[in-house]
Amino acid sequence: MTTPAGSGAGYGSVSWWGMSPALDLQAESPPVDPESQAETEHKIPELDALLLGSVDGRHVLRTLSRAALWPLRRFNFYVLENNLEAVARHMLIFSLALEEPEKMGLQERCETFLELWGNALLRPSVAAFVRAQASSLAHLVPEPDRLEEQLPWLSLRPLKFRERDALEAVFRFWSGGEKGPEVFPMSRLWDSRLRHYLGSRYDARRGVADWDLCMKLHDRAAQVIHIQEFRRWRDTGVAFELRDSSAYHVPNRTLASGRLLSHRGERVAARGYWGDIATGPFVAFGIEADDQSLLRTSNGQPVKTASEITQHNVTELFREVAAWRGPRAIRGSLEEKTSPLSDVPTLEPFTMHFLPLDSSQTLHHKTCYKGRFQLLYVSCGMVHLLSPELGACVAPGGNLVVELARYLVDLRPKELKAFSDRVGEIARAAGFAPHPGAIPSETFARFYKLGDSTRGGGDSVVESGPSTCKVLALPLEAMRPPQADPTPTLEAMSPPQADQAPPLEAMSPPQADQALPLEAMSPPQADQALPLEAMSPPQADQAPPLEAMSPPQADPAPPLEAMSPPKPLLLK
Repeated sequence: MTTPAGSGAGYGSVSWWGMSPALDLQAESPPVDPESQAETEHKIPELDALLLGSVDGRHVLRTLSRAALWPLRRFNFYVLENNLEAVARHMLIFSLALEEPEKMGLQERCETFLELWGNALLRPSVAAFVRAQASSLAHLVPEPDRLEEQLPWLSLRPLKFRERDALEAVFRFWSGGEKGPEVFPMSRLWDSRLRHYLGSRYDARRGVADWDLCMKLHDRAAQVIHIQEFRRWRDTGVAFELRDSSAYHVPNRTLASGRLLSHRGERVAARGYWGDIATGPFVAFGIEADDQSLLRTSNGQPVKTASEITQHNVTELFREVAAWRGPRAIRGSLEEKTSPLSDVPTLEPFTMHFLPLDSSQTLHHKTCYKGRFQLLYVSCGMVHLLSPELGACVAPGGNLVVELARYLVDLRPKELKAFSDRVGEIARAAGFAPHPGAIPSETFARFYKLGDSTRGGGDSVVESGPSTCKVLALPLEAMRPPQADPTPTLEAMSPPQADQAPPLEAMSPPQADQALPLEAMSPPQADQALPLEAMSPPQADQAPPLEAMSPPQADPAPPLEAMSPPKPLLLK
């Protein structure tokens, strides 16, 4: 049964772009304490930030572009995603953003970024660039030393070996190891997702798009999104049409992900598009601007569209990052050479560390992460991972920023309010309190870590690098069975998951000359999944709690009165 909002699965199960504007993480972090930062490894104040589900690197790019306005500081970004395709897109995006100006001009870099980041279809020139970059990264991933030599801002050492192998397989697929557009028929997959999402309202999809934009996104401070660009993206998946429309016909393989689906009682691996088809990539860079003239209106209508604002903002980001990296990187390396604590100078003023996919509940077991981070960012799709264990990785006085579901069109105002309230409850349970100086916002919820010496205490400045981590013993509290929680679970108010699988009749066995249609198999509800090339058979279910494993107790013995034989009646 469909609803006025469709089937409620427009968000998808895999996120490819952010659902909130880009943030300057330095502005969100606590101020630098000169005394606590005096004995750091590089003699430069450091910012250690943990990002859960940042997806597209917009916050990191924004932070680097604004770094010239702040005192000199070194950045350590620890990124945790729920799928390796997002990690691969991070690497591709930053290798493009940090490309040398002599190899690729500013305008070409900006246009290439917008197309591979937000378009379902690419121009042939952009597709060739993706293949070349993916082939290069596929050769670097298995060689950590060579990777750090050519990309000193990147660290994959925390990843598991099987995750590195799967990451290499993702790049192999992007580089065209499997030839032909039929390997990933993006146009057909997009239309299938849209048909399943809208249901019986598919024939009126233009009216649905108008309603979602004018009555929802425009009311939520996204008035600059134009109806024509929103309709085009809803129909074809092309958000940024920088050239003639006929030039976009090559499928964007960076938006592909693999899922395990149920087919005739068996788990079958399938590749498809399981991302957003409701909101679009306009929110990340297209609804806010430092230059207020871009947001000017005439006769009640915005003068600039979201695509034009996005192109301007991304161009300025790349220009500012390139201008900051040059002198700041040289200056930082000179200070590192003079430092007796550093043997090998680092040429980059920032490092991105990618963490294992399922490490959100185990980071606090390592001494190098406990109480380390001054800032924790959590996206709306990964709020359920916020827990006291994850809060133990934040230093006392550190800040927490949670992305709210404001721009998810499937959620109504009451659901948005319930989601925001639930986020506050989870944050308080994790050891955070509402930030007293935070400006009320419907897009982000801001908290700070309470000063608890028993949880994450000690100096927050720890030597960088996970190689020195030591695993701590599991606390007794974590070994006890979970208690019942009367409050509703976050999953009930989290962004909608992927569509339900169709009946088995819709997934009949393919013929000899016909491939199994991917659109007939919608994604399962799993949160984390490895790419298609690295999928292993499903593991056995987790062990039941101890209460369920203990033998049943015998019924209590009845009292002696109940066990004695009945007394005979006395006749008078």
